[in-house]
Amino acid sequence: MKTIINIIKKRRSVRNYKDKKVERKIMEELILAGTWAPSGSNIQSWKFVIVDNNKIKEKIDTFSPGLMGNPPNLIVICYDKKLAYEKGGKLGRDELGKMDICMAAQNIMLLATEKEISTCPVKSFDDNALKKILKLPDYIDPVLIVTLGYSDKQPSPPNRKSVDKVSFYNEWGRLI
Repeated sequence: MKTIINIIKKRRSVRNYKDKKVERKIMEELILAGTWAPSGSNIQSWKFVIVDNNKIKEKIDTFSPGLMGNPPNLIVICYDKKLAYEKGGKLGRDELGKMDICMAAQNIMLLATEKEISTCPVKSFDDNALKKILKLPDYIDPVLIVTLGYSDKQPSPPNRKSVDKVSFYNEWGRLI
């Protein structure tokens, strides 16, 4: 049974992919999931660039040391700084837009996991090079790349700290 907690526990950062692209219809469903993420002040300044062209992926790979395993698909998640500032001021531009991207990426990765598609979030890339490769306007900043594809290898789950080691009630240090 696929419950949300099981999907959360199953999601892994995968860095080995088969040479099989994710269908565009599914990619669009994943973007839709991203747009249903929470958005500070409902700014929704996120923009998604789907990359499935091998030549463009090769160029991006040159400037992205964190991009591994030759993923057949990428989603470059950007945000519109101008829109974020217009709707949310400095807070919208400097913080909320980036936080929104993280939540959108999580939605994308969880739906992908449900659909048996492997993913990995990647932050290690040259922003300026990526902007040039994707022909992004000055007011659009790339924040995160999500790699996507099919994989035979699912990494084992990493150890996680127990809830009582990372949470407190009402004040710092209070466990009960």
